Amino acid sequence: MKIPTLLVLICCIYAKRTPRGVVDNTLHIVNDTEHRYLPDWSDLDSRPLPEWYDRAKVGIFVHWGVYSVPGYGSEWFWNHWIGGDKNIKDFMKNNYPPWFTYQEFAPMFKAEFFDPDFWAALFEKAGAKYVVLTTKHHDGYTLYPSRRSFSWNALEVGPKRDLVRELATSIRKRNMKFGIYHSLYEWFNPMYLEDKGADFTTQIYPKGKLWPDIKQLINDYKPSVLWADGDWDATDKYWNSTELLAWLYNDSPVKDEIVVNDRWGIGSYCHHGDFFNCADAYNPGELQNHKWENAFPLDSKAWGYRRNIAIFDILSINRLIKEVVTTVSCGGNVLINVGPTKEGTIAPIFQERLVSLGDWLSVNGEAIYGTSPWFYQNDSENHDVWYTCTKTRYDDVHPTAVPRRNDVVTAIYAMFLKWPSDNVLKVRDLWSYLQRGNYQIQLMGNNDTYLKWTYSNGLISIQLPDRSTTKSQHAWALKLFTN
Repeated sequence: MKIPTLLVLICCIYAKRTPRGVVDNTLHIVNDTEHRYLPDWSDLDSRPLPEWYDRAKVGIFVHWGVYSVPGYGSEWFWNHWIGGDKNIKDFMKNNYPPWFTYQEFAPMFKAEFFDPDFWAALFEKAGAKYVVLTTKHHDGYTLYPSRRSFSWNALEVGPKRDLVRELATSIRKRNMKFGIYHSLYEWFNPMYLEDKGADFTTQIYPKGKLWPDIKQLINDYKPSVLWADGDWDATDKYWNSTELLAWLYNDSPVKDEIVVNDRWGIGSYCHHGDFFNCADAYNPGELQNHKWENAFPLDSKAWGYRRNIAIFDILSINRLIKEVVTTVSCGGNVLINVGPTKEGTIAPIFQERLVSLGDWLSVNGEAIYGTSPWFYQNDSENHDVWYTCTKTRYDDVHPTAVPRRNDVVTAIYAMFLKWPSDNVLKVRDLWSYLQRGNYQIQLMGNNDTYLKWTYSNGLISIQLPDRSTTKSQHAWALKLFTN
């Protein structure tokens, strides 16, 4: 039968506009490769989330740069110094000549002990599945040979190395994903200041510096994550954000794998992006309807390295595991930040925390990696208990959705942060599921034993083994499944 030309045209247009991952029940055909995203938020926001990111759950953030040389205050050292911060002004007055400039720190950023293979091995041992490196912070110094940052990059001044390429190579050898952080603005870049002085009615900086830099990074290093920041002075129209994202999703060499966050201009936080950050150390404690990420530093006072750090400033292992458990239960990923030294070493206290987390994940990771939110996140009776589950189907359009009618749930996980003194864990929200079938309960790490449970007054009481026999020390996970 001959199909009218107009109908064929309409069908082709419809196929191109149908989001990937959605099957058109009328035509029964959707060609993924034909969809081209338009440079507007409504279309960009329809992009399904690449599956790797949702399954990864745990990432490492690295804030490293010239600010690691003074190692005082925070990674905002230069900005605060110029802004008149008394502590920093006194620090400079007491330790450096009066004519000393921030740029003179750069030759001291030598990274002489930087061993990317060691970093990668450490991050792998921590249980990370992806690593995001600050390729450029707000001071404009790049850790790669930017073609637009003359004499202000790691190949020309400081280490005399392409730090981005070295770390990317080592990370990928360990089968982790490599991502990049890149600040949109630069505090004292003359092009940016000229645009700012014109109330952002000109685009000298984004066209002449920012987008060429980002496209160089994407083409040369092919990252799986682009973590934007420093966007808050201007709207997405000044940054030309939608045009860049359309290029990323349509024509870049990582168009099918890349994920981006939500920092693309005033008003974009918690609204646009493959995953939302919303704010630093964002952890809402309840299920979100969009994929999100909790990015937080191990040093509670800064993201970059501080030479005067105190032990009390470092997150405890219990707090770190709690962040992981509560975030993943509510549909998020964690991005755990460390700030290396100017020499390229990672402080032993940071190493200890990461290794301890990895030890915990080696026992309980099944309750974290590849999981989805369950019907409940935090038990309504026992607030130290958090839930996840595994399903046979990945939902790339709604990855944070609770199980739907046609989903097959293969296991439910109950993670608890405190061990009950009587070795009996009491919860409320498992009852309606335990009564439905022949569920078995195991404590992760003690998989040779099925735990007994009873029901009374709306509560499930699960008899735990003696704590001395468990492999975890800081938090534990139960697995519920049917034979």
